[in-house]
Amino acid sequence: MAKRHSAATAASGVAERLIHHVLSELAPGASLASEASLARQYGVSRVTIREALKVLAGKGLVDLARGRRALVREPDASAFGEFLTGVIQYDPKGVFDLVEVRMTLEIQSVTLAAKRVSRPGLAAIENMLDGMRSAARDIAAGGDAEAEQRFHQCDVGFHEALAMASGNRVLTYLFEAMAKPLEMSFFMSRRGRELRGQSVDVTIDAHQRILDFVREGDARGAAEAMRAHLEDANRDMRAAFGNPASAAR
Repeated sequence: MAKRHSAATAASGVAERLIHHVLSELAPGASLASEASLARQYGVSRVTIREALKVLAGKGLVDLARGRRALVREPDASAFGEFLTGVIQYDPKGVFDLVEVRMTLEIQSVTLAAKRVSRPGLAAIENMLDGMRSAARDIAAGGDAEAEQRFHQCDVGFHEALAMASGNRVLTYLFEAMAKPLEMSFFMSRRGRELRGQSVDVTIDAHQRILDFVREGDARGAAEAMRAHLEDANRDMRAAFGNPASAAR
């Protein structure tokens, strides 16, 4: 019993060191050293290394296959995304929690994007806004639910493209994780926007202002435009959930 506990503790300790090695020194797609080499490096048995690698695989950091060295995986945001989706589905407060988190993340994202955006990055943001406009025209012409879904998907894509343009991998990961929850929240806010007497054109204009500041490299202007957009989105949410007094502010 004590021997099994000692082996598990050793594997856990090696796993922590391997996690640091993978995250700080290896790129996705890189292969780790062989089990024999890792055993010599960490002064443990190959069995302990094998158990430690299983811990990393369980955390989604590496892929394991018989007869091959462990490969570093691309970051997977699915688990975090599922958590956020559940929060929004089963707890109305979760919608407002998401808006509060976005206020911090999106202002940082757009500030960095205004400073660092490349020509391809700018084109990606513009393409998403063009997609929103195209979907809005279909909605105005009596489009069905498919047109509305396309509008929200392009809206999410706009914010993801800003995160990518920021050059910050953590922000990109977080927005990838938030894609589905964001789309769900946009569907929820549509009713609030209609109750407040606003059309999709208001949303498009807000995104255009953000894009203009990013294109000009005006980080402060981009941040303020994003803040104003998110405050308006918060009012939509409050109207949708039946709080007209808060929605009016």
